[in-house]
Amino acid sequence: MNKLAKAEQRFAYIAILPAVLLIGVLLLYPIGYAIFVSFNRTANGINFTWIGLDNYVRLLNSPILWRVLGNNFIFLTAVPLVLFFSLVCAALIYEEVWGWRFFRVVFFMPSVISTVVIGTLFRRLFDYSGPINQILIGLGNEPIDWLARGSTSMIVIILVLVWSGFGYGMLVLLSAMTAIDPTIFESARLDGANWWQRLRFITIPLIAKVIAFLTVINVIYTFLSLFGLIYVLTNGGPGYETTTLDYFIYQKAFSGFDFGQAAALALMLAVITLILTVIQLRVARFDEETN
Repeated sequence: MNKLAKAEQRFAYIAILPAVLLIGVLLLYPIGYAIFVSFNRTANGINFTWIGLDNYVRLLNSPILWRVLGNNFIFLTAVPLVLFFSLVCAALIYEEVWGWRFFRVVFFMPSVISTVVIGTLFRRLFDYSGPINQILIGLGNEPIDWLARGSTSMIVIILVLVWSGFGYGMLVLLSAMTAIDPTIFESARLDGANWWQRLRFITIPLIAKVIAFLTVINVIYTFLSLFGLIYVLTNGGPGYETTTLDYFIYQKAFSGFDFGQAAALALMLAVITLILTVIQLRVARFDEETN
């Protein structure tokens, strides 16, 4: 290697050094510190006592953890609903149905509204004296205390996830559809294919990778980003009926000041999310190969 090549190599290392330091300080150090904390007991949030894997053992033996994890998997039922409504709305807008410009804006608006605003809005809607119960009373039914029972609270949260999430998915799928050669659809129309057939046999196979991408990010969102919504809507209640893993971490850390278990939970959550992501990507790749 000549002197010029060595000088260029040294300059390249110097150029990437700030980025490496930034990643180390903002990413690697917090991860390493979280791993360290997860092996300690921090009952008062200040003093650390090394206990090894005891935090993990206690969590895995706790029925509350499995209840909370089950809640996250229940909320995953919102993912196929989000994909379905995103796909249908994107296809209708792509076909430029009547009022498509208006609906494109309206459907996307929930995606840019703050989680706190969305949670407050639905909390008012499903309040015991809120508009939803007023409609039920007007129809001759008894009012429902939606947010005081676990089963109905779950329904409300899933409804919120679908309402607030399908607009972003619609926009992504619509972008993918516009990249498809229009002559393909024209040929299908000439061959007598109706709207549903074009969607099923042309649109979906050609945007399958984008659908897989949306599935992955929605699953990740369901496991990592429901804290704000749960905090505003139900505070995880009643009991642990609507508590999610990220909200459970908050309770452990800032209510119980048990940062050791909170760190262990955070690492377990990261592993679960990674496993689910890998499984989805492998399934999507398998479907692509079989097709």
